[in-house]
Amino acid sequence: MIDALLALPAHLRRRLSESLAAGIITPPYGEASLRSALGAGDHAAATADLLVQLERAGLVGLAAASWTRAVDEAASRATSPDLVWSGPEVPGLHARDTRRVYEELLGSANRSIWASTYAYFDGPRAFEVLAARMSAVPMLRVTLLLNIQRRRGDSTAAEQLVRKFADRFWKVDWPGNVRPLVYYDPRSLDLEGKGGVLHAKAVVVDDEAVFVTSANLTEAALDRNIEVGLVVRDRVLAGTLAAHFSGLIDRDLLSLLPSA
Repeated sequence: MIDALLALPAHLRRRLSESLAAGIITPPYGEASLRSALGAGDHAAATADLLVQLERAGLVGLAAASWTRAVDEAASRATSPDLVWSGPEVPGLHARDTRRVYEELLGSANRSIWASTYAYFDGPRAFEVLAARMSAVPMLRVTLLLNIQRRRGDSTAAEQLVRKFADRFWKVDWPGNVRPLVYYDPRSLDLEGKGGVLHAKAVVVDDEAVFVTSANLTEAALDRNIEVGLVVRDRVLAGTLAAHFSGLIDRDLLSLLPSA
């Protein structure tokens, strides 16, 4: 039963224990009701099987809630990373899916999100989950770190490239009414092209979870390319990465994208 619970995403484990304690979830356990109560999605069947196992062991209601909470708390103290892949699956080897990890992390944030990517395509889809979460959780603080690319041979002034990028981002790419803070690395706009670019692909959620990946926020990278990453719940690591991003901003090494 422990393995079955640990196979569920951390945010779903917490929702499960809270719902059991509140009496929202009671036998008999149906997949449809679990999707409605927990937002279990593709994990509804596995969650139902787990609850049936707990019931057979005599754990229902508050007893089941205490058990799931205890296992989740023990798991949250562990720092073993999960392997995350995009692309073809290898039979017999377990790895989490890149798009699903992105969506689970962004869709479960309650306090803060740092998200950095080198490239994205189809902004409304790439940022859909993030924008929806910002609307659902008004106090959520979101900071995006994006790269602004200067095309080879383009001698347009940096200020004009930034304004053009900002106009498109806010009018076309960003799908929400609530806006994040967006920063970019001005060195990428150096006319000689030797200044460096913002190439990091990483997410930090609630200063608790970290996802570092080779995948950009593109459909190809999330679904088809062979990409690899690691996701880990470690407050020290999460806090360190968030502090590094914040330090780059504080030292004016990253610039704030203007509003449209």
